[in-house]
Amino acid sequence: MSDEGMKAIATALAIGLGVIGPGIGIGLLAAKGLEAIGRNPEVEGKIRTNMILAIAFTEALAIYALVIALILKFT
Repeated sequence: MSDEGMKAIATALAIGLGVIGPGIGIGLLAAKGLEAIGRNPEVEGKIRTNMILAIAFTEALAIYALVIALILKFT
């Protein structure tokens, strides 16, 4: 297999496997946040703020995977 083919496979695996965890995490986080708001609507502001902060941290992991995939592709 050529070097370009191996780079393409490595890039696909890096981004493909790198976003599975954050994708599942954000889905679970949003579900639990909405469930908490449904159970206790008075604290919606606090829950939403914490949920957005947690989503940002989780999304950072997907961005790291993207950076690694780009490094693999262009080196």
